Amino acid sequence: MSQFSETKQAVALKYNANKDRAPVIIASGSGYIADKIAEIAEETGVPVYRDASLSALLSQLSIGSEIPPELYSTIVDIYVYFLSFKIPKDDANER
Repeated sequence: MSQFSETKQAVALKYNANKDRAPVIIASGSGYIADKIAEIAEETGVPVYRDASLSALLSQLSIGSEIPPELYSTIVDIYVYFLSFKIPKDDANER
């Protein structure tokens, strides 16, 4: 049996290289709230990465907290994954 619950969890991160030392948790929730976090992200063009174990770990942190150094490498891998996608020129001009 997994140590993590079956309830869906979501965590939103934001990173400002000029202000933050590490990505900061800006939203976190489970169940309906997790669904809404993912829905709002998708509607606004924010990429969504699904990883139940990582969400479970990050959801234990408070909103406004920086991610711990132990997770830097994992988060960088996710950012690099998203950077590998090209934004269509029409979409890039609308932002």
